[in-house]
Amino acid sequence: MNNVIIYCEVEDGQVAEVSLELLTKGRSLANQLHCQLEAIAIGSGMENIPDQVFPYGVDLLHIADDQRLVHYTTMPHASIILGVFQKEQPQVGLFGASFIGRDLAPRIASALKCGLTADCTQLEIGDHFEKKNETEYKNLLYQIRPAFGGNIIATIINPETRPQLATVREGVMKKEILSTSYRGEVSKISADDFVSNADFAVKIIERHMEQRKVNIKAAPIIVAGGYGVGSKENFNLLFELASLLGGEVGASRAAVDAGFVDHERQVGQTGVTVRPKLYIACGISGQIQHRAGMEESAMIISINNDPNAPIHHIADYAIVGEISDVIPQMIRYYKQNSK
Repeated sequence: MNNVIIYCEVEDGQVAEVSLELLTKGRSLANQLHCQLEAIAIGSGMENIPDQVFPYGVDLLHIADDQRLVHYTTMPHASIILGVFQKEQPQVGLFGASFIGRDLAPRIASALKCGLTADCTQLEIGDHFEKKNETEYKNLLYQIRPAFGGNIIATIINPETRPQLATVREGVMKKEILSTSYRGEVSKISADDFVSNADFAVKIIERHMEQRKVNIKAAPIIVAGGYGVGSKENFNLLFELASLLGGEVGASRAAVDAGFVDHERQVGQTGVTVRPKLYIACGISGQIQHRAGMEESAMIISINNDPNAPIHHIADYAIVGEISDVIPQMIRYYKQNSK
């Protein structure tokens, strides 16, 4: 009762990265709320799931293991999650802001008549005093996310409804193992207890999934370009520098919309969230939508011809100059010093 529950996405016997990140954050929230951390995993062939999630501090793992659940379909998963939520009555429920989480979370919120905040970039525990009715609410979930096109950061609360539901994008939360020896309990769920035959009316006959061609999230070094790079051809300089450094090329939304690079390289609120050791921002103004996806980088170097560009304010090193001048010099000096 009143615990924190994380929905864990499972694909081919592996828990999704975003779910492991949420388990880390969930453990922190549970500690602050002095409650247990629970997780839900649904699929088929789930024998190794406990070993994957318990090191992140899960106290109770609900597992639905059924051959009919081997691939994700909306209704069976939603029915099982709803059944667990109704039984456990958590105070906080978290989903990844993936296509699965974005499909499930609104259904659960609608069924439970509670609030849902999408695409959160930060979660905190805090209090709130409502002046209108002179009521003080303790230990609320602060659901923090960019709003109004990313121009402001909004803090959203659900003081009167439970659970407090939120979806969180991959890469926003830091993934950390609590203890490799941590062990919780396993609660096995029978799908038949929650799922009707009608829920299985939709069956997957054939399934094709295209793997990502580029995985910038795992890159230790990212050379990212914005609209200020100027053209698709000018991005070749960024690709050359990234290749020399052993990194990948990223981009802002403006550069993607202009057709300079593909969407799979987009960093920011509507792209990928990254935490590389080094992030080189080239011709990127640094609006909040982009910063939300890269400001946790270990080191940031900004290159922009505008000395007042917002990106310079969060950079460890700021270079004021033209991309066409600075990048070739960086390439030349790196080649000279790496011989």
